[in-house]
Amino acid sequence: MSDVDATEGLVLKELLEYLARSLVDTPDEVHVEATETETTVVLELSVAKDDVGKVIGKQGRIARALRTIIKASAVRDGKRAIVEIVD
Repeated sequence: MSDVDATEGLVLKELLEYLARSLVDTPDEVHVEATETETTVVLELSVAKDDVGKVIGKQGRIARALRTIIKASAVRDGKRAIVEIVD
């Protein structure tokens, strides 16, 4: 894995953390774990129990929007991004 690959995963992680922190009531409990392969970055987002609904949104709209933003950011560098919201 090159430094460019590692940097991309870090950028996506920071972007998801920033977006999630701006949505929740307890931003200190937002954590993102990034697992990276050559072509894919898996980001696991965990938030406080009371904030899960805020990052999912009505009918999953906010979660879908977060996934779209992260995927768009990853595609420009030839990566595939997967966002999982962990309970």
